[in-house]
Amino acid sequence: MTPLLVVAGVAIALGAALQSATGFGFALVSAPLVFAALGPQEAIGTLLVLGTEVSLLMLAAERRRPRPLGRDAAVMVAAALPGALAGVAVLRSLDAVTLQVAVTLGVVATLLVRRLASRRAEPSRRPAWAAPAAGFTAGALSTSTNTSGPPLLLHLMGRGADPVRVRDTITVCFLGLSAVSVAALWLTRTSGAVPDAGVLAATVPLVAIGTLLGRRLFSRLARSGSYESVLTGVLVVAVVTGLLTALL
Repeated sequence: MTPLLVVAGVAIALGAALQSATGFGFALVSAPLVFAALGPQEAIGTLLVLGTEVSLLMLAAERRRPRPLGRDAAVMVAAALPGALAGVAVLRSLDAVTLQVAVTLGVVATLLVRRLASRRAEPSRRPAWAAPAAGFTAGALSTSTNTSGPPLLLHLMGRGADPVRVRDTITVCFLGLSAVSVAALWLTRTSGAVPDAGVLAATVPLVAIGTLLGRRLFSRLARSGSYESVLTGVLVVAVVTGLLTALL
């Protein structure tokens, strides 16, 4: 086990805690280092498995009934398959450094989306194409960089949903995107995306620990009103980490 993989494991635990606390952020924190440690294709497969674990724990292990925006989630996941196929083409055609930079740009995009959404005093009326466009883009990002949060977040924040419903809806979408992404990788015979069993054995417990810690943090963030500021701060750290990892 290399030192870089150990650091990636820490990032995986932190990313799981962040996603459990805020609704997304697992790949944003962990992807830059996982890409560097494993290479793009294996990193995508590994992150899909671990991201599915986070989402399942969030939905099934909490003592409440999730309240996602069902119609939005269904439309976005349905529109994700063609996007996921396009994302596989990107994954297979670009080199590792370019994809690492793309991962970092995905984090930057998330930061900009959060800033844009926070400036809206009132939710806007969403056009009919908004949810399908968000789903297609999220699908493409899921199989190329695994940073599918920005388009989902932009759409949901525009809907004016409260943090709990945003968190639940994005979690449901991530589960759907994982299934769609695996199907796209299988259809395109991208065998390099099959995760290493040893890496999964080491990281699955880290995800469980991070998710349990993040669950307690979420309730405090929702009550204190610091949901936005904490998330923005973590994304800034992820941007710096991604740039350093790509350049060094």
